[in-house]
Amino acid sequence: MLTVSNLKYIYNQITYQYSLELKEGEIVAVMGESGSGKSTLLDLLCGFLTPLSGTIMLNNQEISKTPLKNRDISILFQNDNLFEHLSIKENLTIGVKKDFDLTKILKEVGLNGYENKTPDQLSGGEQQRVALARTLIRESKILLLDEPFSALDTKNRHLMLELVKKITVSKNLHTIFITHNKEDVSMIADKVYQMSKGVLLPQSI
Repeated sequence: MLTVSNLKYIYNQITYQYSLELKEGEIVAVMGESGSGKSTLLDLLCGFLTPLSGTIMLNNQEISKTPLKNRDISILFQNDNLFEHLSIKENLTIGVKKDFDLTKILKEVGLNGYENKTPDQLSGGEQQRVALARTLIRESKILLLDEPFSALDTKNRHLMLELVKKITVSKNLHTIFITHNKEDVSMIADKVYQMSKGVLLPQSI
């Protein structure tokens, strides 16, 4: 269980307040206008920002003061940040100290046999699959998605959403998905929250 309780942060004299809850295997969508504070929530969860007050509980452990490097969190942005001159295998293994089954990871994201290709040989959707595979290698319990598929065409966006849903359920992840797209929400979200005047509020699906 991931529980965010009365997490507060002030920026430009605006107070932002967040409370949400999700179980293992659930996806929570966070919606709101640009600049409403959606990404600030992810920054607080990751430890990029320090809250004024409130708690972040993961399986009964308080993590709001846990150092960034020790938080059990992976994040996927719109920009996949792949190294163009490296192979997919090299992109996935660079900086990784633990052993993992590369073939299994690539199969999970539908890229079996792609390890020797380079990013410029892949479509935008395939590049985002590589970025998703990179988050899976970390085996984090919390997966944060900051509108990572908004630049994809409808077909590839739907394929990626279905993949995120499948992985979230199979690996019992706590997934928080920031989006403007109501169709995406209806496809994969178990719960929906809306940023309104600096406060995160639950919405009906």
